[in-house]
Amino acid sequence: MGTFSKAELEAMIEEATVDAYNEDEQLTGLFTLLEEHLAVPFTTTAVLGVEVTVRGVDLAPDGRIVALCSRGGMRQSIGILELPLPRPAPEGAEWIDAYRHWAG
Repeated sequence: MGTFSKAELEAMIEEATVDAYNEDEQLTGLFTLLEEHLAVPFTTTAVLGVEVTVRGVDLAPDGRIVALCSRGGMRQSIGILELPLPRPAPEGAEWIDAYRHWAG
């Protein structure tokens, strides 16, 4: 990751938030484009080295974008910014970078 410049990330944020009037609407815009562009499912290593499959993304009630992860029969939502990405990163992962940049 990190292949996108600050200016490119800001242009992506601008694209996602062009019609947004407040932070909630900006978050929704970023979530929509992240959900649209992130190639799922993909496998990554989550907390404590446990391998999980990311099946999608969602907006959590607390206002974070979360990855919907599963392992065996267990399901867990993990904040997308806390989740390490595999290498190579899945297609569309630059939208996670844009969200990280926006979230500051």
